[in-house]
Amino acid sequence: MIITFGSIALFFALIIYILHRIKQTDDSFTEYAVAGRSFGAKYQAMSFLNTWYPGSMFTAFAGMAAASGVISFYVLTYSLLTVVLMYIMARPVWIWGKAFDLRTQPDLFALRYNSQHIRTVTAVIGILSGIPWLILGMQALGVMFVYLSFGSLSYSLAVILGVVVIAVRQFWTVRLGMRGVVVSDMFQGIVAYIIGSAIMVGLIAWMIGTKDISLNSLGTDKFSIPSIDSEQGPLWLFSLVLTGAIGGWCWPYIFVRLFTADGVQSLKKSAAIAVPLSLLFGISLLIFGMLASQLPSVGEHAEDVWFIATEQAGGALLLGIAGVIVLAATMGHTDGNIQAYGAQIANDLIGNYWSLTQRQLIIIAKIGMVILTAVSAWLATLTLPALFALAVMAYQGIIQIAVPQFMGLFWKRGNKQGAIAGMVIGFATAVILEFNFPESLPWAYGLTSGALALTVNFTVYVALAYLIPHSKDEEKRIEELFQIAGDQHNVPTTIVNTSQPTSDRTS
Repeated sequence: MIITFGSIALFFALIIYILHRIKQTDDSFTEYAVAGRSFGAKYQAMSFLNTWYPGSMFTAFAGMAAASGVISFYVLTYSLLTVVLMYIMARPVWIWGKAFDLRTQPDLFALRYNSQHIRTVTAVIGILSGIPWLILGMQALGVMFVYLSFGSLSYSLAVILGVVVIAVRQFWTVRLGMRGVVVSDMFQGIVAYIIGSAIMVGLIAWMIGTKDISLNSLGTDKFSIPSIDSEQGPLWLFSLVLTGAIGGWCWPYIFVRLFTADGVQSLKKSAAIAVPLSLLFGISLLIFGMLASQLPSVGEHAEDVWFIATEQAGGALLLGIAGVIVLAATMGHTDGNIQAYGAQIANDLIGNYWSLTQRQLIIIAKIGMVILTAVSAWLATLTLPALFALAVMAYQGIIQIAVPQFMGLFWKRGNKQGAIAGMVIGFATAVILEFNFPESLPWAYGLTSGALALTVNFTVYVALAYLIPHSKDEEKRIEELFQIAGDQHNVPTTIVNTSQPTSDRTS
């Protein structure tokens, strides 16, 4: 335990040292929420990866690879498609963000649809959908500490310890805001995805060289995927990839990464950097999981494959490093969650209806972050048997943000009525369907609840776009927005003085 827990303590100390050296450039809410739009491509790429791939990648998805085989590669497919979408979205989102001082995802919706209330609807959907995943991330650390203690800690005590560690880490997230998140993401990302990938490649070589385990020795069941006449339905796998790819940019903590870059080119370069890193990490993780399925004890405990394999291969030292890697990934995901939701509470809920100064916005964001951390930490220590089902339901719900988001970026006709009605009806449809038909809808050819709800959402959005045409003033306003985003030679460097929808920017 001295080696394993000592590795965690050393890593935690290094993170705190890095955070203590960070200096904020000013006291504005824009600095606090999006770090003053100041980061280049390398920081952007690593910040995206450290937020996108949580610590559960090493448990849930490695475990899925060990238990089910190649079907787990759908996570790599939709992850790469998500990066491609970042490249496509980069220009309009960043330019509108810079031109109108946007700080959150609901800010963009309020601008595009000229609606105050759409900001509230988007923020509520995002926050409610994210809390179950925050809790699951904290609980995943419990499994880690059980293994790092070699079984000396009970699961309940290990969860409490994991919650305490991640909650203490949030002190610096609250104090520094987005700048602290992005800077720490660089170090945490290198540990989690570069060093982590190197260790997985080493473990693959170890299994092939010393255990005589290879892909050829796996059973045929590890190479099967659902066919047209499968129990799940012919469109099930398609639904998983589709909702995974477009759903990535529906999460507030992912979307805000589009605002932290110092320019459009940095965002596009970050996508180019993220693709090979994501490919290396994903392939290494999933092949490792498949091969490790043949190690002793993995068959009965597939989700623990990462800890089982590292302990067998390298004893306490490698197990300790494995724990550090999971903690690094979990920190990045949790920090990004807490920061984004705190900013939304201040900017899109309270600040949406009361005029607040920059200082008041920052204070409310910090209070919101403290409350979210405390509530999530408390819930993580409780026995919540339906939590994972609730998290899946929340995912199917939050992807309903995708319709007004992507359509609004590239289609001028969409209006606030269609955006709000589509999101609300789509969210309700997804929740009801997921509650009654978890996993897939056999009568809908295997579509997931979220995918079918997207169809309903899209239909409502398009129908209302034609039934309620824009006024002349609204047409002119939207045309000006798209002209700003499309001007290749005039990227705004200051806030555009035009009719800002909803609450004005505070001073």
